[in-house]
Amino acid sequence: MKIEYEVENLHCAGCAAKIQHELEKIEEIENVNLNFYTKKLSFNLKNLKNEKEILNKLNTLADKIEPGTIFKEKAEKKEKKENKKSETILMIVSILLFLVGLILGKSNLKIVILLIAYLLAGYDILLAAIKNIGKGQFLDENFLMVIATFGAIGLKDFAEATGVMIFYKIGEYFQERAVDNSRKSIESLMKIKPEYANLKTTLGEKKVAPEEIKVGDIIIVRPGEKIPIDGIVKVGSSSLDKSALTGESLPEEIKVGDELLSGSINLTGALEVKVTRGYANSTVAKIIEMVEKSSNKKAHAEKFITKFARYYTPIVVFLAVFIGGVLPFILGESFKIWFGRALIFLVISCPCALVLSVPLTFFASIGRASKKGILIKGGNYLERIKDIDTVIFDKTGTLTQGKFKVVDVIEFLGKREEILKYAKIAEYYSNHPIAKAICEYVKEEIDESLVIGSKDDSGFGVTTIYENKEILAGNKKLLEKNGIKIENDVETDGTEVYISYDGVALGKIVVEDKIKKTSKETIDKLKEKGIDIYILTGDNEKTAKDVGKKLGVKNIFAHLLPQGKMEKVEEIKKGKKGVVFVGDGINDAPVLTLADVGVAMGKNGSDIAIESSDIVLMNDDPKSVVELLEIGKRNARVVMENIVFSLGVKIIVMILGILGIANLWLAIFADVGVSLLAVLNASKILRDK
Repeated sequence: MKIEYEVENLHCAGCAAKIQHELEKIEEIENVNLNFYTKKLSFNLKNLKNEKEILNKLNTLADKIEPGTIFKEKAEKKEKKENKKSETILMIVSILLFLVGLILGKSNLKIVILLIAYLLAGYDILLAAIKNIGKGQFLDENFLMVIATFGAIGLKDFAEATGVMIFYKIGEYFQERAVDNSRKSIESLMKIKPEYANLKTTLGEKKVAPEEIKVGDIIIVRPGEKIPIDGIVKVGSSSLDKSALTGESLPEEIKVGDELLSGSINLTGALEVKVTRGYANSTVAKIIEMVEKSSNKKAHAEKFITKFARYYTPIVVFLAVFIGGVLPFILGESFKIWFGRALIFLVISCPCALVLSVPLTFFASIGRASKKGILIKGGNYLERIKDIDTVIFDKTGTLTQGKFKVVDVIEFLGKREEILKYAKIAEYYSNHPIAKAICEYVKEEIDESLVIGSKDDSGFGVTTIYENKEILAGNKKLLEKNGIKIENDVETDGTEVYISYDGVALGKIVVEDKIKKTSKETIDKLKEKGIDIYILTGDNEKTAKDVGKKLGVKNIFAHLLPQGKMEKVEEIKKGKKGVVFVGDGINDAPVLTLADVGVAMGKNGSDIAIESSDIVLMNDDPKSVVELLEIGKRNARVVMENIVFSLGVKIIVMILGILGIANLWLAIFADVGVSLLAVLNASKILRDK
């Protein structure tokens, strides 16, 4: 049973990582994910009866690591706003008192005012540090700040102690604001969920929740309303705003027979829509689910930083103790001087900049991709993208539109009408684009009651029993596989569907598919990036090579069954740094899983292909593959920038602190200031055009 709670009073990314680490040890729960940015905790509970008991256990554990942290079913927004308001007022008062204290000359009044300002600014940090010390959990930023400022007070640097505490809190405030802004940008993706649907009933129109709609129901969508659930237009025409799904800003014109995806906005005309998927399986539900789950699959960089922080802080604290307590005796110098340097060293040591900014970079990149209609199912897949040197495309529905039309009928025995009749009977129950094209082309009605059974043979075609006779409709291999002899065959330029009835090959239907407008541009841009490109297809070699010639791709492999595609991908992977496979069909599912990164078409792609993939392109545009690679490279660059910048500044200031050059102000900048800059650097990904 999946459980989800909202998290309150969790202000430290490092503490969030520690809490998750401890939660993962609890036997009663599994698949734990504590997301610092969305402030949500999700896990699978093995026994639902224990939920209340487990919640108490989780809250006790979280409070032990960061006092005040609590998990709730739903947080009260009003209470949150009031808490924020009181914190802001206290902060303003403490700043004013600090400024008054600076103006005053040396006196006891100055000391009292500065200490009051110190307490108003840092009372929560003091309480948290005291509670943590009592619980044996004190190696966090609260403890470091208290030790550093108490040390300054002990050295009678009251203004420095107060100023450092205020500066720290101001830095935390802006850091939290930056994280919140990033979180809101991600949450805006969730607003595509429709609030209601207009269900057409025998008694009239009824407003219901999308979850109540069933397949086959008729719904009405008026101008300005969101499409609540996937369906097909039965009455009306309009234009749709699909920017929330695909990132495409231009409206799309739709008419009777066109498929609608939930989450789009109806702009002009009223529509009657026949529902084709229940809400749980609809496009909008899958998008929301994929974005919410994306943080569960963490990249190696995220895992490394979290693990690094657990060992880094204790080591640095030990070094600080050595600097302040041992070095003065070894060097025979003043204890007071080295104690002050140890305090500076301690403040710098907090790893918040890394723990905060690296996961945020992945979070922001996934959000950025989602705005462009690219759904990345986890940070681990985004991380793999940076090493890709090869992209393999399926042909039909990926590089081509997947919208076939019949262009010719080749007769082997002079029986055109029979070829068309049996072709429609065979393809009647198939959802394949070729089957739909044939059924639309053949106007003759069929008697469904005479169809006894129909079976798809993936990679070959369809076998149907009609009037107790077997009809085959598929590629040449399907007939050969069933021992059917083909005579009077001729070569054609299109995709061929062979038809046999009762063991006799009657002829074939030739269909054509157009190349997508952006396919050539996609291939050209990938070549510019030095990417090797392959096309794998089950289509005949002549058609495949014709598409390859138009797109400028030389590595083309045709006549491939699903197993053949897998073998070819395994062969291509040898000696490559990373391989992406892009496909859309049922027979692409095994290859999507086999590739280093599997990318599925989300609009017209099969459900199994979308489920098997790591990344989904909601606009079915191959050009999104180029954007995906660019987002992956950008993400890797920002992650590296933050790691180098954060560690670099800390190491430099640590050295300056040991040499006696850096003071507490510089130490606070090396902690809070660097964290803020790293967060802003990660957040800029969301603002990129």
